[in-house]
Amino acid sequence: MDLFDAVSANLLSPAVLFFMLGLAAAVMKSDLRMPEPLYVGLTIYLLAAIGFKGGVAVANAGLAKVWLPSLAAIVLGALIPLWTYPLLRRGGKLGRADAAAIAAHYGSVSAVTFIAATNHLKAVNEPFENYATAFLAVMESPAILVGIVLGKMKQNNGSESRGAVLRKAVHEALFGRSIFLLVGALFVGALCGETGMKKVEPFFVAPFQGVLALFLLEMGVVAGKRFGDLRKVGPFLLGFGILVPIVNGAIGVLLGKLSGLETGGAALLGVLASSASYIAAPAAIRISLPEANPTLYLTSALAITFPFNIAIGIPIYLEMARALQF
Repeated sequence: MDLFDAVSANLLSPAVLFFMLGLAAAVMKSDLRMPEPLYVGLTIYLLAAIGFKGGVAVANAGLAKVWLPSLAAIVLGALIPLWTYPLLRRGGKLGRADAAAIAAHYGSVSAVTFIAATNHLKAVNEPFENYATAFLAVMESPAILVGIVLGKMKQNNGSESRGAVLRKAVHEALFGRSIFLLVGALFVGALCGETGMKKVEPFFVAPFQGVLALFLLEMGVVAGKRFGDLRKVGPFLLGFGILVPIVNGAIGVLLGKLSGLETGGAALLGVLASSASYIAAPAAIRISLPEANPTLYLTSALAITFPFNIAIGIPIYLEMARALQF
């Protein structure tokens, strides 16, 4: 019943209900769409806000508490593509570029899923470390980098050295606008601390939930428009987009517990491990692996895994963390 109640509470939160409203608009072929500049603006706001608040939390907690779980997050982000890539190649019979692209998306993380998870933890009064945003910042790039390298390893036709390919991949993974903004805002928050937070709190804290609801409304429309692509990705990716996040989430929860996180913090690391990027990873993959099919990696991440985690996955990972006591 605890899990049932948690799922019910999550489904009835404003953010999730706005996401479902967007899904309904797409399914009913409504002309509801958010102007592209507004969507970009909301994305920038959310990334800046979570980065800044995470940096302030890191400053308050101190590096002594943050470094071990952050290291676990980095290692986890880098390893997920390494085990999902051969699964996609052999089990899904996908080409190198497509398998690498999907693996990069699933090793990388979803900021909106993370935000929804923190909302859920607050709603059920489950405490968690405020500096958990740092995990979001450090997990984004390693997976994208590993995925790009996997996709390019045997594609090089001799026009570029492996070193040049690697340097380009590193630059694209680290300096894409979403990662750059998230990490940059994290550093700004760490330097400003609580004094700086008091100056921007009316902007970064009070409007946050409303901005998130509008963002998820648009994400619901986008995800709904891709439901038709499920026929193209086939049953393998449908199963992959649900079962792999559960496995990754369980690993993330375990690593969170082993690195000393509270139940809520371990659940958040599980949520990050289970999520799939649809902001930073698509931008980097589109440039670095243009031959990869966007229908495959966007549909699996956005139309399968994202709705599953938002509606059902988050409470599951919390129950995993609660059950794992040692």
